[in-house]
Amino acid sequence: MATGRTHRPATRSRGIPEATVARLPLYLRALTALSERSVPTVSSEELAAAAGVNSAKLRKDFSYLGSYGTRGVGYDVEYLVYQISRELGLTQDWPVVIVGMGNLGAALANYGGFASRGFRIAALIDADAQLTGRPIAGLPVRHADELESIVRDNHVSIGVITTPAGAAQEVCDRLVTAGVTSILNFAPTVLTVPDGVDVRKVDLSIELQILAFHEQRKAGEELEGTLAVPPVAAKAVRDSDRRPGPDGDVPAVMPA
Repeated sequence: MATGRTHRPATRSRGIPEATVARLPLYLRALTALSERSVPTVSSEELAAAAGVNSAKLRKDFSYLGSYGTRGVGYDVEYLVYQISRELGLTQDWPVVIVGMGNLGAALANYGGFASRGFRIAALIDADAQLTGRPIAGLPVRHADELESIVRDNHVSIGVITTPAGAAQEVCDRLVTAGVTSILNFAPTVLTVPDGVDVRKVDLSIELQILAFHEQRKAGEELEGTLAVPPVAAKAVRDSDRRPGPDGDVPAVMPA
């Protein structure tokens, strides 16, 4: 079976934009759901709606893959699943290590969707000696002292960091030195890595703050809507503010 260290995706060399790469997993998730329902074909409009993008963007993204669909028929679901999976490197085995067995690390370890998407949890690692040997999701926790040998022995190229922020950079440095070239970082800190190492950051607090911004904006718009004076009422207010004068109607309050 192929491993992540010897086979890397060819998306960059083929000139696929990073924005397109970021959307491919969305298409794959929607297509997988269709495949599980035995849907043979799907139109660009239907697939775009399921993935949460517009159909023009979807067709442009698929053009980078050399897939244009058939007019009047749409896209072959099974072929697109294979094509996108191959492009993302998911038709091979990717050993992954998770470093940091707190609540988040344990939750990720227990997630059952990795294997079906081409990822194999090779090891769970933590610096707490009291956790060493404790089984999580069927795997014994390994001590951080073994990190380098674990990466080497399992040909690991993808590491997941779920440690506290203060320990994340040191763990990152050790993973990179051991040969890891892609890191998914859940720690609330920015990691510094050398050229050739890819880092994807997942910060739940930032995502919540963005949602809070949108909630605040929506609440402000609703408040403005309730305070706005309806046109008919506004006219009544304007009329009540006018009283007869010697030269006709004049405003009740004149400027100084």
